[in-house]
Amino acid sequence: MTGTQSVRRVVLCADDFAISAPVSQAIAQLAQAQRLSATSVMVLSPRWPQDADLLKGLRGQIDVGLHLDWTSGFAIAQGHGHSLGQVMLRSVLSEKLGGLQKAAVTAEIERQLDAFESVWQAPPDHIDGHQHVQQFGTIRKALLQLLARRYGGRKPYLRVSRPPPGPSDLKGWVMAAWGSTALIQDASRLSIPTAPALSGIYDLFNESLDYAALMDAWLAQVPDKTLLMCHPGLSETSDAHAYARTAEWGHLVSDAFAIQVKERHVRLVRGGEVYT
Repeated sequence: MTGTQSVRRVVLCADDFAISAPVSQAIAQLAQAQRLSATSVMVLSPRWPQDADLLKGLRGQIDVGLHLDWTSGFAIAQGHGHSLGQVMLRSVLSEKLGGLQKAAVTAEIERQLDAFESVWQAPPDHIDGHQHVQQFGTIRKALLQLLARRYGGRKPYLRVSRPPPGPSDLKGWVMAAWGSTALIQDASRLSIPTAPALSGIYDLFNESLDYAALMDAWLAQVPDKTLLMCHPGLSETSDAHAYARTAEWGHLVSDAFAIQVKERHVRLVRGGEVYT
């Protein structure tokens, strides 16, 4: 690498804020340390109203957005949620064949936006989806139409779950196949900004992976304006991704991560700086 290499701007977004206290605390601490530039909120969690206090001192410093939810335990408990496989299938079937009903989907998205704004007292800076539901068929179409109607000329930017050009694992390309191109094209027609590529994709259940090495490879390869997702949590985290969450937290809070960012010529930015 040469000293004249251009700096690449990356939005580093921590998903799943409010899923649990250890996750919310980890995200808030990393944001305070300027190790993140965005987070996505699970507003169906009963923790959202209280955990929002952790972010209020960071208003204007990081992007705070909606993690649209159709597949978590919260969504299932509230009646509209299903397994990921069911949501994927029903999002492409017609209503007559058991597909998701667009009117009901629109109402649920609006309910989650209302739940976000009633606590945050502002629109979301961005919108993505738990298990990438924001780009699935009926959900994608309803979301885009609702955003165009609800937010006028100041719309949140959308995550596109598609790996940047170059090597990627099967998981990344499967995600991309489920609506990423349609999301970009339809959002463009409605003047809704998008984050065009998503990095940080890996097997969260594989405990043999070295997160520090993965991060170094991502930072070395990502193009300018990439959105890089992460899922940190403190050591008390006890959900299905506990090992990955604590490994991510340990690296992101370390000096080693700060060194990686500097040596790989990356600058962490908010989405409003790069997605217009």
